[in-house]
Amino acid sequence: MKTKQIVFTKQNTAELSDVECLSPKENEVTVSLEYSAISSGTEKANIVGDRNGIDVAEGDEAIFPRTVGYSAAGVVSEFGAGVKDLRVGDKVFVAWGKHKKNITVNRNKLTKIPEGVSTKEASMALIATFPLAAIRKTRLEIGESAMVMGLGILGILAVEELRAAGAYPVIAVDPIKERRDFALKMGADFALDPTEVSFAAKVKEITGGGVNVCIEVTGLGIGLIQALDCMRAMGRIALLGCTRSSHFEIDYYGKVHAKGISLIGAHTLARPKKESSAGLFTEADDLKTVFSLTAGKRLNFADLICEIHSPEEAGKVYGRLINEKNFPIGVLFDWRQIQ
Repeated sequence: MKTKQIVFTKQNTAELSDVECLSPKENEVTVSLEYSAISSGTEKANIVGDRNGIDVAEGDEAIFPRTVGYSAAGVVSEFGAGVKDLRVGDKVFVAWGKHKKNITVNRNKLTKIPEGVSTKEASMALIATFPLAAIRKTRLEIGESAMVMGLGILGILAVEELRAAGAYPVIAVDPIKERRDFALKMGADFALDPTEVSFAAKVKEITGGGVNVCIEVTGLGIGLIQALDCMRAMGRIALLGCTRSSHFEIDYYGKVHAKGISLIGAHTLARPKKESSAGLFTEADDLKTVFSLTAGKRLNFADLICEIHSPEEAGKVYGRLINEKNFPIGVLFDWRQIQ
């Protein structure tokens, strides 16, 4: 059948296109999406043609068209042979799907949404597993201090999850005041401007010598360098933001080696596929955690949602993503608004 999908047809251009949705085969399920969430950093990189992908070299030419989106929720509309645990009308989360009204995926990409969690909230679940995996890799202990560099959607989710994990204080860092204010609303204990000359000194004053754990989400060389200046000896930094440019230098001897700092790769694909262990959970187990914390009111997705748009507004929405420094944190597409 024909359906609608958001496609980046060329650089800096998003369009709602007519595409095909295949009928489900064995162990496949067709889902009618209700909401899909924008992952701002990844999707901006895709639409402007920046480096995006672990196997993409700097300077490689961007190839279009591109399809995007990977965190969405909706209801089961059809299922193939072999699917025993889902029925038409069940509310499900779709991992690694697309911004697409009707989508057919393998059963293993779906998670039943628990009672008490709406499809609106659930649409952000996969994005929430990214900072969660980064926090796990730092082996954060209750009562340790933590800092988040960069307050886009991943950074704000990291603030919430650090608080849920027992970090104190949680310091949120961003040059944009509105984002710092939002982080305080979502549970940060302090919010600081990294452009202030006394930034690192203020962090050390708040924490009594430096932070134990940092989730670095800016993806910028300067963000990592500033984070290193704020760390306590033997501190751990999870590199969650995608650093797409290598054009920066670090004083490794002074900032890393001498202080015993651990730099931890925290891309979401750098996780075990089949079995969880301490600090290293699978995607499926992290999704279960996110849904449990949301149902138990330990994570607040409802207040994270800033705007909801019809997919027909995709061109304008992505135009803002390209050009606005303070693009809203939680932005969803409501697929119920189109046929």
